Amino acid sequence: MAYDPAQVYQPEADTFLLLAAARAEVRSGDRVLEIGTGTGHIAMALAQNYDIVVTDINPHAVLCAQKNGLNVVRNDLCAGIRGTFDLVIFNPPYLPTRPEERIDDWLEYALDGGITGREVIGSFAKSVGNVLSPSGRILLLVSSLTGIPEIRDLFEKNGFLVEIFRQETIEDEILYVLRITRDNG
Repeated sequence: MAYDPAQVYQPEADTFLLLAAARAEVRSGDRVLEIGTGTGHIAMALAQNYDIVVTDINPHAVLCAQKNGLNVVRNDLCAGIRGTFDLVIFNPPYLPTRPEERIDDWLEYALDGGITGREVIGSFAKSVGNVLSPSGRILLLVSSLTGIPEIRDLFEKNGFLVEIFRQETIEDEILYVLRITRDNG
């Protein structure tokens, strides 16, 4: 397969907001997992000071992140990940996408959140507990277009607490970074 940079999600406002949140949240000694790294922009910023594992489902993104000096595992969400992490970072595909809007390429994996925008987020909510340490935290980037109450419900049904950690208005939507922890109460 030939590497095609046009098939990799490039850093945008959501990437920069999630990076700012990650820098504010990460603690000394944290073991960090970034799912869906894309170009590796966030991981590169954190890798200098933290133990970070990086994944993406898109083979073009894996090659791009490798070109940027990262060791990347190609997988789907938390599948095949061993061990636990103190901080899990994920900028999922969160855009509501009707079937006729799909473009059927690798970049689609970074954008298409299904009809509600929550399809991948729901799968992530079910699997992330397998790789999260008992006191671990998750930073999840989502949009007002995706439905914050519905996302909160997805995680609460899987034993998590959700709070808004950061937010920023970009054009016609509000981007949120949700901080998610286990409900140990």
